[in-house]
Amino acid sequence: MATRDRAALATGLQVLPDGVEIILDISRLLSRTLHAMPTGIDRVELVYARQLIDKIPNRLHFAAVNPLGLYGRLPTEAVLRFIAETEARWSSARSLSRREMLVAAGRSLASLRPRPVPRRAAGSRRYYIQASPHHLDRPERVQAKLQAEGARFVCLVHDLIPIEYPEYARPNGADTHRRRIATMGAFAQGLIANSQATADSLTAFLGESAPPVRVAHLGCDPLPSGAALPAGLTPPYFVVLSTIEPRKNHLLLLNIWRRMVETLGPEATPQLAIVGRRGWENENVIDMLERCDSIKGHVHELSGLPDHMVGTLLRNARALLCPSFAEGFGMPVTEALLSGTPALCSDLPALREAGGTVPEFLDPLDGPGWLAAITDYAHDGSAARLRQIERMQDWTPPTWDAHIATVLDLVRDIDARGDMAK
Repeated sequence: MATRDRAALATGLQVLPDGVEIILDISRLLSRTLHAMPTGIDRVELVYARQLIDKIPNRLHFAAVNPLGLYGRLPTEAVLRFIAETEARWSSARSLSRREMLVAAGRSLASLRPRPVPRRAAGSRRYYIQASPHHLDRPERVQAKLQAEGARFVCLVHDLIPIEYPEYARPNGADTHRRRIATMGAFAQGLIANSQATADSLTAFLGESAPPVRVAHLGCDPLPSGAALPAGLTPPYFVVLSTIEPRKNHLLLLNIWRRMVETLGPEATPQLAIVGRRGWENENVIDMLERCDSIKGHVHELSGLPDHMVGTLLRNARALLCPSFAEGFGMPVTEALLSGTPALCSDLPALREAGGTVPEFLDPLDGPGWLAAITDYAHDGSAARLRQIERMQDWTPPTWDAHIATVLDLVRDIDARGDMAK
């Protein structure tokens, strides 16, 4: 056994009591085998797998409900290959063809067909960890998994935005999310919230039925770089990293860019890179992207970019723009600051948790304020931008080590309590 593996094994023995087993659900990742690029939730589920493999390899098992609806355990070696292939796909500079995606997905799903759940050894205690909302709107499925495993349930909660702001959700999104949160309240012995803002919303919604909730900020890893900028994009430019959906407030930025072209002139107007796929309920935004002549050549819609190109875009931007109306945490903010790139953010509790005192915070309805800040940050001599860069020196990024430590601490506490009842 390699030195690193022996060290990880020893760590696993130290962080969990004897007899404790962890089962990690990777249903979300399996459901995304035909998607070239990940969402934030996809990334989180994969990081959980990587972190737990590193920290508790001797206590970790994998399970999933596959795309055909069948539940079972997954062979560890096949999962490790699948994770490596998924990471390679996300970072590849070459887009796979549809046929290549289908072949790869078929190979992965065949190797990851569900196996029967082994009988639980005498004295062992199982903890089922889920880092995504996948299938949580179907409580009978969650109950069946937990009964098959004889396991206690610990789940990560990303946000309650569809419940608190149903106008930003897909149709029926609020009802679906209520079922997810109710499922967690009914079956979980403990919950992890990605921010204090999410924890406050969660406990308010669940009330007295809420299980213990721990706050663990999502970790932040440096994005790779080394790619050339996309064709047509030239400095100075700003970047937005998010799915194009109503709560992200892209419409504010598009109107600001139209105003800058009109008042500053095309030559003096910086560029904007919108990095993310198109979501839902976006008619006005899509109309501007496709039909507003004045912003053409200044606003670049980019999707399906590999990680190293996203990293290059972020590191060379004047600032990240995050004018959202609601957020659960704010990983793009931490990624920007870790890259040395300033951030202009909506003044939301979750984004203040992510960025601390470093970013500039503005009201998401303050169009003139955003226009003034963007215009200022576009210049090399911007005093406000230089002050933000100075503030970064005292900022400590959240780490995945700390996040997973909180998860395992919660497991230990539940195990010490010995409470299986829900």
